[in-house]
Amino acid sequence: MTEAKKLFIKTYGCQMNVYDSERMEESLQGYERTDTPEDADLILLNTCHIREKAAEKVYSELGRFKHLKAERPDLRIGVAGCVAQAEGAEIMRRQPLVDLVVGPQSYHRLPQLEARARAGEKALDTDFPEEDKFEKLKRRPKAKRGPTAFLTVQEGCDKFCAFCVVPYTRGAEVSRPATRILEEARDLVERGVREITLLGQNVNAYHGQGADGREWSLARLIWALSEIDGLARIRFTTSHPNDMDEDLIEAHGSCSKLMPYLHLPVQAGSDKILKRMNRSHTAESYLKLIDRLRAARPDLHLSGDFIVGFPEETEEDFQATMDIVRAAGYGSAFSFKYSTRPGTPAAERDQLSEEVKDDRLRRLQALLTEQQRAVQDSMVGREVSVLVEKPGRFEGQMVGKSEYLHAVHFDAAGHVPGDLVRMRITASGPNSLSGEALQLA
Repeated sequence: MTEAKKLFIKTYGCQMNVYDSERMEESLQGYERTDTPEDADLILLNTCHIREKAAEKVYSELGRFKHLKAERPDLRIGVAGCVAQAEGAEIMRRQPLVDLVVGPQSYHRLPQLEARARAGEKALDTDFPEEDKFEKLKRRPKAKRGPTAFLTVQEGCDKFCAFCVVPYTRGAEVSRPATRILEEARDLVERGVREITLLGQNVNAYHGQGADGREWSLARLIWALSEIDGLARIRFTTSHPNDMDEDLIEAHGSCSKLMPYLHLPVQAGSDKILKRMNRSHTAESYLKLIDRLRAARPDLHLSGDFIVGFPEETEEDFQATMDIVRAAGYGSAFSFKYSTRPGTPAAERDQLSEEVKDDRLRRLQALLTEQQRAVQDSMVGREVSVLVEKPGRFEGQMVGKSEYLHAVHFDAAGHVPGDLVRMRITASGPNSLSGEALQLA
């Protein structure tokens, strides 16, 4: 029997890249995963272009592998994901040790690219192919899975926010057929998954063909997924305010398997800046949307994204962002300084100083942290349902997630990953909660 080759994957960025890395690993038959690049026969960096200086960080990481390539000429190194799509052949030119480059829409061709690289060719594929990559990917193996899984249902973006590269690296919005999503979800549940998070660049823009031949919305897909026996929880991310329709709002109030957690980025609180960002919503429309969501689900835990220091942002504009944070009341949020992305409209505008951006980010994060702690502290004494995920840091401890996506650690007491446990929250820490088990949920 031929010994399996070793594959090392390092994943950067969003949950969609985590899903893509899983599918790439599954497509490479004859390989088994290793956690160390030193043991690998193939190293893959699955990259993200959202964060600042993303490409330079990839080149820096590749530089760390030079000694491995020198010691083992048969080692193959590949770059996948959005930086691969944006940089293409430039990656191979700057780092000759790279053997293959594949974009996020072409990774179903990874086995062929790997074979070419193994034969000594430089293999490059950054096409936007007409074929559906999900249809070309090999079926997932039947191995046991952990209790949670990501499932991509929609890719690409047609919004063209002025700061974002996604439309250029992931392409136009495309939704997978509902029948294929349901098939993959059932397979995941059969392998032990109890919670599925539906993924998309604008996941609530989902409009895939349903089993009845009609176009399904995300809400219709969620209701169909809720009928799968054994699937206990459904989440989705990332959503856009303009695509939050009434059916999806109603699902938050009526679908017991849809968790009361929503990541709904607003990015800024100033209408002037929102227009400059090409966000196509206003602060007022966003807050009214939150009111409708909370009317449907009063205990909804809200998360968001914020960019400070966008070109032309004044102190007054920044204060409008602080105002919308106070009005919305976030349980968690992600906040960043604006940084330029080559090829995007905002990159050509006059930029604010780093000192101004640093100061505004510090003030915003202080307010967001205050809100996050207040929400976490309010959980003490409440009963929640926790999906057990894995052992905790300490002996005899387990950790899982509440329906609000809070990490909860507790005495294992015979509980195993996949259990749904009713708990009373006993303490609030900086980034997690402590609980005591009452009974299986």
